[in-house]
Amino acid sequence: MAVQQRKTVVTTETTKTTETTTTKNVEHQVGKTWGRDRDVSFGTILISLGILVMSPIWVLYTYISCNGYQCAMSAPALEVYNAPDALIALKALLARELPTFSPYAARLFFTWLTLQAVLYAFLPAQIGYGQRTPAGHLLPYKVNGLLAWVISHSIYAAGGLYFGWWKLSIIHDNWGGLLIAANAYGYFLTFFCYIKAHLFPSHAADRKFSGSFIYDLLMGIEFNPRFGKYFDFKLFHNGRPGIVAWTMINLSFAAAQYQKIGYVTNSMILLNLLHATYVLDFFYNEDWYLRTIDIAHDHFGFYLAWGDSVWLPWLYTLQSHYLVRNPVDLTPIQFGFIFAVGFTGYFIFRSVNHQKDIVRSTNGECMIWGKPAKVIRTSFVTSDGKTHKSLLLCSGYWGLSRHFNYVGDLLISLAMCMTCGTKHLLPYFYIIYMTILLLHRIQRDHTRCKGKYGKYWEEYMKAVPYKLIPYVY
Repeated sequence: MAVQQRKTVVTTETTKTTETTTTKNVEHQVGKTWGRDRDVSFGTILISLGILVMSPIWVLYTYISCNGYQCAMSAPALEVYNAPDALIALKALLARELPTFSPYAARLFFTWLTLQAVLYAFLPAQIGYGQRTPAGHLLPYKVNGLLAWVISHSIYAAGGLYFGWWKLSIIHDNWGGLLIAANAYGYFLTFFCYIKAHLFPSHAADRKFSGSFIYDLLMGIEFNPRFGKYFDFKLFHNGRPGIVAWTMINLSFAAAQYQKIGYVTNSMILLNLLHATYVLDFFYNEDWYLRTIDIAHDHFGFYLAWGDSVWLPWLYTLQSHYLVRNPVDLTPIQFGFIFAVGFTGYFIFRSVNHQKDIVRSTNGECMIWGKPAKVIRTSFVTSDGKTHKSLLLCSGYWGLSRHFNYVGDLLISLAMCMTCGTKHLLPYFYIIYMTILLLHRIQRDHTRCKGKYGKYWEEYMKAVPYKLIPYVY
């Protein structure tokens, strides 16, 4: 899940927003066949129930593993398994290690959430537009994430270093209480959006009902729930508060490491550099993010509401939790190798997406790797009966595979985990999770685009046969 999903995945398509009015005899009407699933199997419902139940348990388990067992992933389970009475041992472990409610941590979390909402709503912003929704909407978004990131981190640094209002380790020091508060908000947001979708939806024609309460709660019903014209739930919660907090969490854990051992290890510095590069790239290119699968395909349910509130900030930062408790001093060769892996991945990731941006902005009239871009010009129909034009790029990186950007994403993710050495598995959860997530997204994107483009997608698959790694997959 991302639950969350990572914020860097782009859809294969390059959509041009020009449109023409459609007659009733359309060649390929897709308004009801692309987007989130309407009809789901009993197996899918069971899997959805498993995700709803196990995701919070897994987050708590990783918290317990790090807080009480130095991030040794198997240690809590082995303690219970090897005890004479497993039930008594489990109760004792939970009583000792579960996070507890903290009024101060709750105030911190909801003050942070309020600050991000105020910045999102009132900071100067460019207006960006996402892809056409299945119902034909082209929605505006306020793009001001980079400025919000700068202001948030300036407040954090000034309050800790200059005014002395808090320690820079404040997030680390209140991690358990923040987890309780974030869970409370994530569940509230999930059920609020479920009720909102039924009673006062923002765009009723873009809703999807599967007939299963469990699946609709997990994957969401509304496509773009909003307050007013611009306060978009999806963009706000995907980008803020979780991703703005991502780098701040790492800095706080770096401060905690300094307090603990008297210096910040080069592994922690490299981890902060890799994460900061990724996060700042996200906000610098926030307008581009409006056309990724998170915005262009996912509906807003537990998957994003709880995922952005809890899963992302707690599990995407696991490496910094590990390095506080298990400091790693990298040799110059190790540091250089991990640096090279990470920034090679970033170069690939950014270069691949830049090609898509060029093709989109020039309507395919551009050069890719010194040659005219090869594109398949398509049309698709939304449920409002209008035809729209789109491009499928099949040269450059996008001629190597349909998702070569994921290669870069996986290399960056691997480098982040490698900063932690090889003594424990838990820091590598991120690359394992990202691999599963992106492989699943490849299939989701295929299903969506096949329903949306029909014969054009068949043509595209012949032109670009590989999904991820050329000649392998």
